[in-house]
Amino acid sequence: MSELNIDGLGKRFGKVEVIPPLDLHVPNGSFTVLVGPSGCGKSTLLRMIAGLEDPDCGILELGGRDVTLAEPADRGIAMVFQSYALYPHMTVEKNIEFGLRLARVPASERKEKIAKAAEALQLEALLQRKPAALSGGQRQRVAIGRAIVRDPKLFLFDEPLSNLDAALRAQMRVELAELHKRLGTTMIYVTHDQVEAMTLADRIVVMNQGRIEQIGSPLELYEAPASLFVAEFIGAPKMNILGGKFAEELGAAKVGLRPEHLFVNGQSSEKWTAKVRLVERLGPETIVYARVEDVGDLIIRAESSLEIPGDSELSVSPDLSNVHCFDGHGSRIEKELS
Repeated sequence: MSELNIDGLGKRFGKVEVIPPLDLHVPNGSFTVLVGPSGCGKSTLLRMIAGLEDPDCGILELGGRDVTLAEPADRGIAMVFQSYALYPHMTVEKNIEFGLRLARVPASERKEKIAKAAEALQLEALLQRKPAALSGGQRQRVAIGRAIVRDPKLFLFDEPLSNLDAALRAQMRVELAELHKRLGTTMIYVTHDQVEAMTLADRIVVMNQGRIEQIGSPLELYEAPASLFVAEFIGAPKMNILGGKFAEELGAAKVGLRPEHLFVNGQSSEKWTAKVRLVERLGPETIVYARVEDVGDLIIRAESSLEIPGDSELSVSPDLSNVHCFDGHGSRIEKELS
């Protein structure tokens, strides 16, 4: 078992409380993503789990064992960083093997572990190359391979794809998801990219100023955000957050509507006249940026076939059955809407 239990774990840097005491349970075999804006405390939390930062309070248990004060090497954890940190003078094989040599693993066992990792990561043909001859994605796979051969109880990933271009990030997301299915090992992944979080995770932990805002599946967070912060952070394009008279009529301080829940020339009894500001034609869909007087700025996800001339006006209807309501503190208001 490699479930992780965190009870009242907190961290201060001088007088600044970076992470107020928090509780978190990471189930065995899960792919849990910590997501939030820069400075929200997600990497600090990951470093405390790894043993690279000492907590000021709380308990951290891995597989039922208290590892709060254990040395990083004694925790059964492998960590993959944003930087590949490969030895440039060593081949791929030697880079993957290096930690096993330090641990004095027998040569036959090292060879077997390297072969399994290379097969899992499609590195067999690259084992005799040096890092300079590899692409960014290949280097990251080598860094992951170096972690895999240690047979850890828990994998930690600290924004491992942020140095890659968009195409490579998409490819590596697929490879990481497939790797998790093959290994079945518990993984915790830190990112500020909510698209990565939505596509990789079976559980997302949304953090804000060191606190956990919400925990749930990607779909749960998308369809029922617990706070205004989660509503704005999860989803691309982002949720429309509206106030004014429209929110007041629904008994809320703020109202959220996903871009796909606004319809051009829709049949709703509520109709707005929107002034088009920008149209993005993305192939399978069209994203319209518009403004409605006394309502606010809108982002509308429309069909790709929709013809919208610039600087035009549109009739827009909100789907009131999919409205998200929030109170003055930014907390979700549960209510039936039609």
